[in-house]
Amino acid sequence: MRLALWPCCASAVETKFPFRCSGSFPTIYACQENIQGDIQIPAHPLIREVMKDVLTEAMDLEGLERVLRALGSGEIRALAVDTPAPSAFSHEILNANPYAYLDDAPLEERRARAVSLRRTLPESVLGEIGKLDPAAIAEVQESAWPDVRDADELDDALQTLVALPESFRPLALDPAASVWREFFERLVADGRATRAAWDGENFWVSAVQASAFLGAYPRAEFLNQPATSLATAADTGKSSAPSSREDAVRLLVQGWVGHLGPVTAPALAKTLHLPESEIVEALSRLEAEGSVLRGEFTRRGTEWCDRRLLARIHRLTLGVLRKEIEPVTPAEFMRWLLRWQHLAPGTELRGERGVLEALRQLQGFEAPANAWEREILARRIAGYDPEVLDRLCLAGSVGWGRFSPHPAMLGETNGELSSGRRVVPTSVSPLAFFIREEADWFSADGRAIPADFSPRISPAAAEVLEFLRSHGASFFADLVRGTGRLKSEIETALWELVSAGVVTADGFDNLRALIDPKRRAGQGRGRECRPRHSTGRWALLLPAAEIKPGDSQQAVESMARALLARYGVVFRELLARESFPVTWRALWTVFRRLEDRGEVRGGRFVDGFLGEQFALPVAVDSLRACRRAGPTGETIVVCAADPMNLVGIVVPGERVPANSGRTVAFRDGVAVAPAFSVAAM
Repeated sequence: MRLALWPCCASAVETKFPFRCSGSFPTIYACQENIQGDIQIPAHPLIREVMKDVLTEAMDLEGLERVLRALGSGEIRALAVDTPAPSAFSHEILNANPYAYLDDAPLEERRARAVSLRRTLPESVLGEIGKLDPAAIAEVQESAWPDVRDADELDDALQTLVALPESFRPLALDPAASVWREFFERLVADGRATRAAWDGENFWVSAVQASAFLGAYPRAEFLNQPATSLATAADTGKSSAPSSREDAVRLLVQGWVGHLGPVTAPALAKTLHLPESEIVEALSRLEAEGSVLRGEFTRRGTEWCDRRLLARIHRLTLGVLRKEIEPVTPAEFMRWLLRWQHLAPGTELRGERGVLEALRQLQGFEAPANAWEREILARRIAGYDPEVLDRLCLAGSVGWGRFSPHPAMLGETNGELSSGRRVVPTSVSPLAFFIREEADWFSADGRAIPADFSPRISPAAAEVLEFLRSHGASFFADLVRGTGRLKSEIETALWELVSAGVVTADGFDNLRALIDPKRRAGQGRGRECRPRHSTGRWALLLPAAEIKPGDSQQAVESMARALLARYGVVFRELLARESFPVTWRALWTVFRRLEDRGEVRGGRFVDGFLGEQFALPVAVDSLRACRRAGPTGETIVVCAADPMNLVGIVVPGERVPANSGRTVAFRDGVAVAPAFSVAAM
């Protein structure tokens, strides 16, 4: 028993199909031989869910009804347009399976199956300049032009071209008339070809196509044989005379387009010595038949090309593109990634703009506090000046802090901390930077910090935290005066709170004053000889009022963009060293959405890793260029705490702990030496 369900507008089809089902769902019309009356849909949750998915998600029934009503009322006006190919909106109807029809006609009788869906190449090829490879176009043009080796092959070519100007230079080479003159004279001697004069140009014409030539050039003058003898020869030839001048010009244009490849109408009109309007008309007729396509292929404006030739160009172009997007090896990816991160010689950044760009790539990545300037930023920025970072922080462009939960903050049960660990300040506490304008990922409360963790910090730290909560951002002197503690106690308390991930400061020099023992002791020379406590206020890293749990989707998208900026190409394995509180599944959903928008590309860019990969378009182009450039033999040393320490993750080797006192070395993207101490350098 077959049943076909058609969701339609009631007013449109009710008179033709009286059988319908009623209820809480939209009207559904059914046609079946042995069913009378309304079809009752069982009130089962699964059936109701399926009906909802089919009618409102897979199809937009309400939208269809609105459109039909608007058509009926005249709000929407229907226009008929003749196109070379069926509209994309009709493909679903033309490709409908047998069960989509209400009649029992066999598949072979459906006229829809006789409609050619594609008379054009994809819009991505036809509509966008530069989609077709110039080398592929040149190769097809060379192979499409006749390769004449004797008089018979020249006769075949002339029958296709109808007329060949003696001055025409195929592929910008020598004139065809001078190359093939010996073969043509033999055809003239045999009465199979002749010369004709028109508009100051001599044409070679095959006797078989003499009538077609006269149809296109009615006032042409034959130079070797009279027109009557040529017409007699044409009667015994392979082709019949065109019935009109339009048909003659169409035949002439069709022959030339089949041998030229992409050509503009003005260029073809100049070659054939015919009005451009007649050439355009002939090309339009060929386009309507589906044998010629128009587009912009070589940046010369609107061009026309034989469909078969364009399909060959397209295939060659796809072959070139597929070769270019072949996945690179992990070593090639690592070699490119070091340049992407400005660690390779000659790629370093400079100035304040360079510091901001480096921090934009590194934001959200946690590294030991004492390694940031000495081992991470200084390797990316030529002539790194710490004052530039201070200006960016004080100006509100950049912020810093710890984002991953401290181990002492974990293990909360029923409002109490079950762990016995305490927050111990240390210079290797993990810290990260963030660009305030792009820190939506920071606004999501994913750190799982308990509301009251005073048992895990010192009394002085608890007092400073309470003071900041009640008074807001405060200078160091205000904290000393407000709590009544010694300066050294406030320093230790602030360092505890920074290590716990709850406090930050306006400037980065505030942090230097805490982790630099010389600064704390009032020692040092030159640039290091600064006051123990720099200008700038201390504040809560993320006040509770700023936490917006409803922005989780926006936060995940911000994390995805940060990873794209850091690695260019992102896949699951790269999350091994990240501290973002997000799963790959959540990132994958965002990456797919960005791919639909055209902001990223999906595919397989790096070989040897499972799952989908996503990349910035500029990163893909840069990765291809780096692969074509080949290895350089240079060795690049990075700190083990750097995000580029991907040994054992991207490239083979034993993983190196993210320790600020160790380094890893890469030669052409391959780890070439075991980690060694910075002190030994």
